[in-house]
Amino acid sequence: MKIVRFEDFSTYGGWENFSFLKVTTDEGVIGWAEFNEARGRKGLTGLIHSLGEGLIGEDPRNIARIDAVLYAQTRSTTGGLQSHAMAAVINACLDIKAKSLGVPVYELLGGAIRDRLPVYWSHCGFFRARYANLFDGKVIPSQAVRTLDDIRQVGREVRERGFKALKTNLVIFDAKGARPYSPGFGRGAGAPELNISDEITDAFVAQLSAFRDGAGPGVRMMVDLNFNYKPEGLRRLARAAEPFNLIWLEMDLYEPRALAGVRESTSTPIASLEAIFGRRSLRPYLDNHAVDVAIIDVQWNGMVEAMRMASMADSYEVNVASHCSSGPLSTLISSHFCCAIPNFRIMEVDVDEVPWRSQLLTKPYKIENGEFHIPVGPGWGADINEEVVRAHPAKD
Repeated sequence: MKIVRFEDFSTYGGWENFSFLKVTTDEGVIGWAEFNEARGRKGLTGLIHSLGEGLIGEDPRNIARIDAVLYAQTRSTTGGLQSHAMAAVINACLDIKAKSLGVPVYELLGGAIRDRLPVYWSHCGFFRARYANLFDGKVIPSQAVRTLDDIRQVGREVRERGFKALKTNLVIFDAKGARPYSPGFGRGAGAPELNISDEITDAFVAQLSAFRDGAGPGVRMMVDLNFNYKPEGLRRLARAAEPFNLIWLEMDLYEPRALAGVRESTSTPIASLEAIFGRRSLRPYLDNHAVDVAIIDVQWNGMVEAMRMASMADSYEVNVASHCSSGPLSTLISSHFCCAIPNFRIMEVDVDEVPWRSQLLTKPYKIENGEFHIPVGPGWGADINEEVVRAHPAKD
C-alpha cells in the first residue's frame, strides 16, 4: 500500500472553520484527520502539503517510520505549526492502518480500557455570549447569553440534558451586556499587561454563582482562564474559586515554576498544558509538579506523541484530560485517546454547535447521560461527509 494523494477540505463551523485532511492510497483505503487554521494558524494547510509531498509513495501503515522522518525534518523548528502539521499526517495514517486491519484505532493503542467516557460541556455559556448573533434561532436555536440570568438558564440546561460537569470562560456583564474577557489573545481591554482588578474577581465569582444556582450541586464546574492573567492574578482567582469546589481551574503559562507557584498557593486543583507540544516540552512541568491535571490535544500533537505524553504524565502520577476545541472528527479522534490511556480524567466536548456539525461525520457520535460512547467501526469509526462540507463553504 502506498500514499498517492493529499487533499484538504474546509467548511464553515459558526465561530470558525473546520478543516480536514484526506489521504488516499493506491489500494483505495482513505484516511482522515482534522486540523485548524483559526486563531493565528494561517498557512497550516500549505505546511501539511509540504510535509506530505515527501511521503508520496510511502506505506502509510509504517507509522513509526513516518513519525520519525517527520520529526527529523522539523527538528530545528519543532512545535507550533510544525507539530500541528505532523499531527494531521500521523492521525490520517493511523486511520488508514486501522481500516486496513478492520479495527478501531484504539485497538492499535492497546485496546479500550473503557467503553464510556465522562465528558464535560465546554465553553458553556461563553460561545452563547461571544457569538450571540448566531443564537436565538438565527443559525443555532439555543438562547444567546446576555445576562447573568441567562447563565443560570444555561446551567439548568446542562443539568436537564444529563451532563455532570461544565467548563466556562470569563464573561463580564455590565450595562452594555455580555463582554467576554480575553486579553491574553489580544481581544479587548487588558492587553498586553494582563493585570487583574476587583471588577474581574467580582465578575468571576458572580458567574460561578449563577452557574451554581442554575445547574445545582450535582453538576461540577471548571473555569478556563487561558493566557489572560499573570501569576498574581491567577493566584487571586484560584483563591476566589475555593468555595465552589471546582474540578479544576485551568490556565496557561510558559514558565513551569510560575505555574507550580499558583498550584502551591491554593486548594483549587490546577489544570494546564494544552498549549505544550510534545513530551520534551511537557517534562519540565512534570518535574516541577506544576499541575494536578495535564491537558493534551491529540489534534495538535498527533496520536503517537499524545500517547507518549500521557504515559510520561502517568509516571508522575498525573492524570490526563483531553483538549478538543474544534470540529466533530477531532472529538471522535479524542475519544480513541481517552479510552486507551489508564490515567484518564475527563473528556472535553463542545455541545453548542451549528446544526450541520454532526452531519459532517458519516456516523455521528453519541453522548448519553454525560458519557461519550466510544466508536466501534474501523479507523476512527466515521469518515467526513464531503457533500455536507461542500454545502457549507468556509468563510474568511
